[in-house]
Amino acid sequence: MRRQDFHFELPDELIARAPAAERRGSRLLCLDGPSGAVQHRHFADLADLVDTGDLLVFNDTRVIPARLFGRKATGGRLEILIERVQGERDALAHIRSSKSPKPGSEILLQDGTELRMVSRRGALFELEFPAEGVLPVLERLGHMPLPPYIDRPDEDADRERYQTVYSREAGAVAAPTAGLHFDEAMLETLRHKGVETAFVTLHVGAGTFQPVRVDNIFEHEMHSEVMNVPESVCRAVADCRARGGRVIAVGTTSVRALESAAAGGELKPVVGETDIFIYPGYQFRVVDRLITNFHLPESTLLMLVSAFAGYDQTMNAYREAVQKRYRFFSYGDAMLIDRNPHVSGW
Repeated sequence: MRRQDFHFELPDELIARAPAAERRGSRLLCLDGPSGAVQHRHFADLADLVDTGDLLVFNDTRVIPARLFGRKATGGRLEILIERVQGERDALAHIRSSKSPKPGSEILLQDGTELRMVSRRGALFELEFPAEGVLPVLERLGHMPLPPYIDRPDEDADRERYQTVYSREAGAVAAPTAGLHFDEAMLETLRHKGVETAFVTLHVGAGTFQPVRVDNIFEHEMHSEVMNVPESVCRAVADCRARGGRVIAVGTTSVRALESAAAGGELKPVVGETDIFIYPGYQFRVVDRLITNFHLPESTLLMLVSAFAGYDQTMNAYREAVQKRYRFFSYGDAMLIDRNPHVSGW
């Protein structure tokens, strides 16, 4: 199974660099995994496409304004992207500069706030923040960490639109983008219809944008992300199964959290980390349907979707999405996918 098998041609103008005027204003490509059949709908139609008794599982992580700009004490400019908040005053970060800062050295942010580089952790840097704390400094000086393919500076509007309306657990450096399409009115409509909801937490890391660099995808090493699947979610899934409903994961991050928590064969509460890599041949234990955006060529997320719907079905749907001029990636359009239970291998 090779990385190049997941390539598709994507015109640059189909990359969404700004959100739709309204959250629910995107298009929705519906893919039936077993048959490969495709329907072209709108996200506003979602309430008509789910049933009473279904369970929507959301990722309630909240994106932090994780990008900082500053300089070393010696004067060299640098850019910081927080990868993980470890404590009130400690964080792991990526740093871009002409020369890497040395352990013990000071970093001065734009307003003079001082950070200290404590040590290297592989490709990451451990940073110590002042007594004010990591999150307050980020809220005051940080920029929203827009994905690299949104090649523009972040704007004030991104603080609201690159965030789900139900976000509450601060810690992600990338949005769980399938959730960006939901507004409060849609959530209320779904509740009124009798669709249940549950919330996992998976703090999306910058590694979600790292390309697969090996030709043989089995050699790819996934980044690790912090997650929490509480007992309440396990009960909600069990109740959904008992009433004959379907478990619908909102986003690949919700899929990864649920499937990680069921890795032992049974869904159980988990607080910890996951580096699960889902590719064709994976046997899903929890998720029946998936709401997701369109993903990058040759990415691990496209591989996950191919495992869920089937490789041929997924790649054919992507080619049709390009032909029909869907908008791609974080601020783009969405898919609703029914799992293909007949996928057993490559």
